[in-house]
Amino acid sequence: MRRLDAAASSGGAGRWKRRHPPFVHACVNGEARETDVVVIGAGQAGLSSAYFLRRAGFTPGTGFVVLDGNPAPGGAWQHRWPTLRTATVNGIFDLPGMAFHPPAPQEEAAVAVPRYFAAFEKEFDLQVRRPVAVRAVRHGAEDRLLVETDAETWAARAVINATGTWTRPFLPYYPGREVFRGRQLHAVSYPGPEEFADKRVVVVGGGITAIQLLMELAGAGARTTWVTRRPPQFREGPFTREYGREVVAMVERRVRAGLPPRSVVSVTGLPLTPAIVEARERGVLDRLPMFDRITPTGVAWDGDSESDSAATHAARTVDADVILWCTGWRAALDHLAPLRLRAAGGGILMDGTRVVAEPRLHLVGYGPSASTVGANRAGRDAVREIRQLLSASASAPAVASTAALDSLAA
Repeated sequence: MRRLDAAASSGGAGRWKRRHPPFVHACVNGEARETDVVVIGAGQAGLSSAYFLRRAGFTPGTGFVVLDGNPAPGGAWQHRWPTLRTATVNGIFDLPGMAFHPPAPQEEAAVAVPRYFAAFEKEFDLQVRRPVAVRAVRHGAEDRLLVETDAETWAARAVINATGTWTRPFLPYYPGREVFRGRQLHAVSYPGPEEFADKRVVVVGGGITAIQLLMELAGAGARTTWVTRRPPQFREGPFTREYGREVVAMVERRVRAGLPPRSVVSVTGLPLTPAIVEARERGVLDRLPMFDRITPTGVAWDGDSESDSAATHAARTVDADVILWCTGWRAALDHLAPLRLRAAGGGILMDGTRVVAEPRLHLVGYGPSASTVGANRAGRDAVREIRQLLSASASAPAVASTAALDSLAA
């Protein structure tokens, strides 16, 4: 019996933490350091927020700090699998104020995007502090939020949380998972297709990640089986601005009701690109319903559940060497637990980017802003609200007017 790959069971962050020592910086006189705004995370959402803070008149250090748990610029992009290329990535959107000029189509996304993020940080002098692991955010004295890290504690008037999802891969439990004799891993630790050649691989999940990896694995000679909980919904036609606004509105209605955001693909559908059409024609994307249990040598359907079908009658069991869980991620919000933000529906009640239960806290890259397109606008909106919040204080910094902030490019 083999255990799950370490990255899948530990959230994926352990790989670089073991290679890089923690950032050490003692607190001033053992006390919390004060700043107006703490931005947690330096991916697309965090950098967008920091850019708008800079443009609104906040200065690095006393005005705002950006804390990033990664060892280098690039957010989650630096951890993507090596076969994800700029030509195949599912969209790279410009950061505000600096266009992304696509490099060679076959360059690794894990190289190209971090290089762009690093240039952005330097261009706008964002002074990101890394690697810094945020342990907890708590209510502090004098109307401050305390951001506790492995290095020091910051006392902020407002916090922008932009921690994304990469460090929280979701691995659902199915009976028998612990007895499987093969290898199990989550997409977060997928190393590329080469080592799976001639292997029998069961790919679990109905999102774009599952489809991309299925096509890669089949191309490398793996014998693949695709299983999903629901029939995949393919969408024909372009992803227009109007459709994008409709998708954002659907997600926003959920978070305004205090419900957890649904997966992106459950809202947008799967794109029918030429490569996906060709894979369907070759049978690579022939799908089976979700299995009922895992056996020592593969997966099995009991034949008495609603997910059963003619396909599972024809193949009650599938032998497997590998189970690849492309089952998505969850929002990395554990450090916010001391604030007790969860609503009765299991989510966090939101008004735009602002948390209703804690108006000094904004979640950027969560819910309707959980996309490279939505993160830019959300960063601008969060900064506008924070500016208004702090302007009510006599000690508020001199910041740009609302009209000036509204005029900034999203």
